[in-house]
Amino acid sequence: MPRTILVLEDEEVLYQLVHDLLSFEGYAVSRLTDFNNLVGELQARPADAIVADVNLRGANGIELVEALRTHPEFNNIYVLLTSGIDYRQEALQRGADDFLQKPYMPDELMDLLAQRLAG
Repeated sequence: MPRTILVLEDEEVLYQLVHDLLSFEGYAVSRLTDFNNLVGELQARPADAIVADVNLRGANGIELVEALRTHPEFNNIYVLLTSGIDYRQEALQRGADDFLQKPYMPDELMDLLAQRLAG
């Protein structure tokens, strides 16, 4: 059974690129468009990892991750935040497992996921 990645990206072109890359590598990909329901979405459709943009229309990826981490049942989900601005320190302090600054190479994303989801 393939590992499931939940993608939080509001830019359609960027979402499609990440979706296609992850799908090509054998991951099952789901998308969240209602950022206010992250916990409910994960309860309904569990994910092994989340790849989320920091700057989302109507939401902040760092705040979403911080809120998610208050639910112990989701602490095993690998969370990778991305942004064109270097939020690495803040993202890691507030609950993300990793941070990639855009633009990043596809291999960087795939290597992080492979390392964290191996096994």
